[in-house]
Amino acid sequence: MGWDIALVKNDRSAPERSVADEQPLSWSARWSLTSRILAVNIFAVAMLAGSFFYLDSYRTRVSEERTEQAESDVQMIGGALAAVAPEARPALAAKMAQVDGERLRIYGPTGARILDTWQIAPATYELRDPSSEPWQKHAARFMDRTFDHIVGADSVEHFVEPAEDRLQSWPEASAAAAKPGTVVSRHRSAPDRTPVLSAAVTLPGVGTLLTTNNVRDITRIVRAERFAIGMVIIGVLIVSVLLSLFLARTIARPLRRLAIAAHRVRLGRAREVVVPRLPSRRDEIGLLARALSDMSQALRRRIDAVEAFAADVSHELKNPLASLRSAVDSMAVVKDPALQARLLDIVRDDVIRLDRLITDVAEISRLDGELSRARLEPVDLGLLIEGLLAAREERGRNGDIRVAFARPYVETTMVIGDGARLARMIESLIDNAVSFSPPAGLVEVSAVGIEDIVLVAIEDEGPGVPPDMRDAIFRRFHTDRADSDDTQRHSGLGLAIAKAIADGHDGTIEVRDRSDGRSGAHFLITLPRAPQP
Repeated sequence: MGWDIALVKNDRSAPERSVADEQPLSWSARWSLTSRILAVNIFAVAMLAGSFFYLDSYRTRVSEERTEQAESDVQMIGGALAAVAPEARPALAAKMAQVDGERLRIYGPTGARILDTWQIAPATYELRDPSSEPWQKHAARFMDRTFDHIVGADSVEHFVEPAEDRLQSWPEASAAAAKPGTVVSRHRSAPDRTPVLSAAVTLPGVGTLLTTNNVRDITRIVRAERFAIGMVIIGVLIVSVLLSLFLARTIARPLRRLAIAAHRVRLGRAREVVVPRLPSRRDEIGLLARALSDMSQALRRRIDAVEAFAADVSHELKNPLASLRSAVDSMAVVKDPALQARLLDIVRDDVIRLDRLITDVAEISRLDGELSRARLEPVDLGLLIEGLLAAREERGRNGDIRVAFARPYVETTMVIGDGARLARMIESLIDNAVSFSPPAGLVEVSAVGIEDIVLVAIEDEGPGVPPDMRDAIFRRFHTDRADSDDTQRHSGLGLAIAKAIADGHDGTIEVRDRSDGRSGAHFLITLPRAPQP
């Protein structure tokens, strides 16, 4: 039993794929999860079925006990008969035969039978003809033979009354006559497969005493035990199968649904696939379902973000390209040197803008992958910001804007991260603050470690950020600059890159109003503080 689920067909027009991609989602037809659950549970029942082997040893033990009892009875009866007068022996033998349910026979020295209790008293047992019994007895005997064959039980000699009842017709009696005082017993099977036990002993003055008895209760006891064990096994088997089906329903079926949904996501159908979350389950399968659902939703968001980013990139590239094309086309027809110089300035500005845009697009595109592979090390943000501001001052990046830094104590602002990326994040925020500051304005930078976090604050004296725009400014290609600004220096990706770097370091960036109530923006970076030694 097993599943064979093919979800896709080979598409000759599709791009070349690996062998693993071309094969459909399937479960082995030999060992599916349901088959394994059933096999394990039924194997346990099969182990329980081994108790039938116990029945064979139980029957053997009961037969041995009854044989010992028959040997003890024949000695006791022989002693009692030897103790009474010969004329009283028939009556005593008949009475003892009725009590024990046995048939007593005595043979003389010549082998002739001199006493048979069935001739002087009612028969104590009956050898039944199997052909005259109902079908239930035939079924019981068939099961007896089946289980004897399964357990490898030894075959038992059939009991048949001799045509001429003499001592020599009974092997056990002959053996007892050859060794007076020795008890010889024998176990045979009646026509209906019930045991017949016989025992013989030769006593002086009495002759050879032979007892026979059809002990049907042994068969009844063994069959009753077998029936009880069989009912237990059947009950356990039914419960095991039901539990197996229940486990298959609660384990295999949800896993199958999750596997099909994951396969459809792999085929690129993330938007149209609803991965079941199984909210009512609190076990490992429920955790797996919710993890897969969250993963598929994250993948869907990532796909949507990539598509939106591609659309934004194409849109942002069109503007400088259109301006560049217009300027190049105009240069072919314009003869005025002053106008040509202006067109060259436009071309130069558009090229710079395109270069900056492409550089930022490339950086934000590979940012996630590089952060996942980056080797994170302890970084002192105070020293990092100090070196960053010194380099900006040397290059004249701040213009006439003053940048003040409240330097923290050494190693009080330690974080775990990629130093180059953290510098890029802080520099993007400083660039933003400088670009929005008024002439001769002041940008204040501070860093402080508080308990298990490090806070980096950047304040400017610009127009600030309205509350309804404080989330939008971190979106890619968002810009709120006037048309007269030097837009070629800003791609609209600086704050988006800064936020991506903060997210990659398990941190946050938010923008607030200045705490002193003056005009301007207050950007606050929160990063986890490195563990203290």
